Amino acid sequence: MTGALSAAFVVAPRLLANSVEAGFSDENDLRRAFRTAFVEYWQAGNREFTADLAKVVDYWYRYHLVKAVLAAILLAVLVTLTVKLWRAFMAAGQAALGTRVGLAVSGGLAAVLALCSLVLVLANVQGAVTPFASLLPMLLGEDSAPTEVITQVDRRLADGTRVPPLEVMIDEFARYHVAMAALAAVTAVLLLGACALLWRTSVRSPDRRSRRVLAWFGTLSALLALIMVVVAVANTTNASNPVPGLAALFTNGW
Repeated sequence: MTGALSAAFVVAPRLLANSVEAGFSDENDLRRAFRTAFVEYWQAGNREFTADLAKVVDYWYRYHLVKAVLAAILLAVLVTLTVKLWRAFMAAGQAALGTRVGLAVSGGLAAVLALCSLVLVLANVQGAVTPFASLLPMLLGEDSAPTEVITQVDRRLADGTRVPPLEVMIDEFARYHVAMAALAAVTAVLLLGACALLWRTSVRSPDRRSRRVLAWFGTLSALLALIMVVVAVANTTNASNPVPGLAALFTNGW
């Protein structure tokens, strides 16, 4: 099931996100469409997206939404698998050494994959909340948007001139960081709750092996919660003053 979900995570989002109005064969096709639509939007000078840009943004929203749902399902499966494997390890006190090692390695691998799935959930929820901001890096790199447009964006950011499209970009970039700050904060609270539960269970457990495993996962949860707090603080800082970060994006890339 995990393999099927992993394959679906790679293949399904593009297929499900495509529609009659906006379909893209691959990332290069999407990149070209976004760059063309962005230039039209910038030159139009209005806050409202042009029809072509709205199609690209809507596609990117659907794409990240599908990926977020699949990543969340994969996370649930991997967490369940991790719990079962480590429970089996804790109950395998008299089993052969090879069996115990196999359970420990499998449980560790499942835990690592669960953490990767958590990162994917957070990143794709953020992308679904702010699809326009998450598209902005596609303006840069090889075969980037016309230099004239990029230069104009840089100049407006530097001199403080706020034309309507730039106001939207700044607002969306701030919202992009607000979304991650909120996601990281909620995740930190959940991890701290898991940490407290694991340590309490560890203290009450009469089995030495179980105490060690539970204490290890409790410590890991605390460390991950600390990382999430740092992420939340960093994104809150960027959200409160988004212009320097947006300027750095157009100067140095994401």
